[in-house]
Amino acid sequence: MYSCVHFFVVLTFAGVAFSRQQASELSYEVKAEQEADRIIELPGQPQVSFKQYSGYVTVNESHGRALFYWFFEATHFPEKKPVLLWLNGGPGCSSIGYGEAEELGPFLSQKGKPELKFNNHAWNKATNLLFLEAPVGVGFSYTNTSSDLNELGDTFTANDSYTFLVNWFKRFPQFKSHEFYISGESYAGHYVPQLSEVIFDKNMYVPKNEYINFKGFMIGNALMDSESDQKGMIDYAWDHAVISDHLYEEIKLECNFTFKNPSDACQTALTKYLDVYKIIDMYSLYAPTCSDTHATSINKQFPAIQGIAHRLSSNQNSAGYDPCLSEYTEVYLNRADVQKALHANVTKIAYPWTHCRHSEFWKGGPDSMLPVIRKLVNGGVRAWVFSGDTDARIPVTSTRLSLKKLGLQITRDWTPWYSSHEVGGWTVEYEGLMFVTVRGAGHQVATFKPKQALQLVHHFLTNNKLPTAPF
Repeated sequence: MYSCVHFFVVLTFAGVAFSRQQASELSYEVKAEQEADRIIELPGQPQVSFKQYSGYVTVNESHGRALFYWFFEATHFPEKKPVLLWLNGGPGCSSIGYGEAEELGPFLSQKGKPELKFNNHAWNKATNLLFLEAPVGVGFSYTNTSSDLNELGDTFTANDSYTFLVNWFKRFPQFKSHEFYISGESYAGHYVPQLSEVIFDKNMYVPKNEYINFKGFMIGNALMDSESDQKGMIDYAWDHAVISDHLYEEIKLECNFTFKNPSDACQTALTKYLDVYKIIDMYSLYAPTCSDTHATSINKQFPAIQGIAHRLSSNQNSAGYDPCLSEYTEVYLNRADVQKALHANVTKIAYPWTHCRHSEFWKGGPDSMLPVIRKLVNGGVRAWVFSGDTDARIPVTSTRLSLKKLGLQITRDWTPWYSSHEVGGWTVEYEGLMFVTVRGAGHQVATFKPKQALQLVHHFLTNNKLPTAPF
């Protein structure tokens, strides 16, 4: 045991030292690659002082498989800030369409204008911010080997995303020594812990030029444990006056909450439950729905849970201050001048850019991420879980049930945290893990509570507890 730990520590410092050496002198080839990805200015973009890059990183040469990224340096002192990778869920949904353009990126889409607006609460105020469209087939990411699309699943995605990171850091070696974190929401409750585990395991033995200075992960409204998630959905719907007492009891009687091979009676009860979310927004219970009669259908990011998810209505639009927000994003990202400025769609993909492309061949993954999360926590990886409390898709009820299953000791129970003079939510501090609720936020927390979301990520990255008194 001692020799293994000793080897890991030596490798850690060697990797950091190597990275600093590389950052001091960028080769001509590296500078040329970075300059090729440099975004000078997007159509309709507000003026900013920080640098941004986007383009493709090849993850499989022989298959012609490449993932699309968009990277923003921190607004101040990027050379001193960590790097954070943001992943959206689905599976099959774009981190650029949701994360960058509608949640936490510097540039947000808007109604009726061909311009972007600046996000005053963008997360690159706290960190160097990286968005990735994964796996292939999502957004602008592509493969020249069509059979790849039949292999998609959790393991495939994690391995490709890891290869992307190794190659991305070779393209941007000046960030190699920086602390690295991963965050995401929804089905990223699978993506983030799985990618974290790959990095955690490989860091034990990879050569120093592939070592990643990984420190922690943070997931929000995240699919973590199917049984808990689904039970929590039904409990939340009843507790928030969405379904009747009779239907609640009917579902509890007829369904076992694994929803594998559900009975006809269970399916009938679930259909009644899902019908409610055709008239209100499951992703933000108290937000208006999009009433734009000219709007096209947007595929919501939702975890593919057997028995429920495949019967979710896909024509509900992304909730937020403007429930039709995703419509404007699709218009913008399908513009030829925008794609040219982003260095995107270089292979002329045969279909338009969309928020989500759900694969019928998706191989899925384990029913529970809790063993992986427990492994990472025990390995000393920083872990935060947050939950917008008006989301009915992966509600705070589900998250609390899942965390209870982890069996971690509570060191500080249900405590309010503050954003200025208002309660921002509550925290539960576990041994090795922090749980945070965000009051009044839906599935996409940063869309609804941008100020609180920026506060959250800042405290996560600096490993500081949220304030427990007004300020």
